[in-house]
Amino acid sequence: MLIIATYDVSTETSAGRRRLRRVAKACERVGQRVQKSVFECQVNDMQYEALERELLAEIDPEQDNLRFYRITEPTELRVKEYGRFRATDFEGPLVV
Repeated sequence: MLIIATYDVSTETSAGRRRLRRVAKACERVGQRVQKSVFECQVNDMQYEALERELLAEIDPEQDNLRFYRITEPTELRVKEYGRFRATDFEGPLVV
């Protein structure tokens, strides 16, 4: 499934800046950054639940915001892309 993970972490304190780095790194492990605090992630149910648990453990619910959007299939009808950024084709061949 394709999910969009977004977050807004308060960076007014050094603890907030550390939280922001940990949240970003967790998202980078499973998805691709499409904007500063927005990630597209192609995950299965288990990976989604693991990411959600990890991020919920990192954020401070009193100061931060975390949102997940599940994009229903077929994604080509739900996601439109314009401009220079080219997303990774998760279904295509992997070329390293």
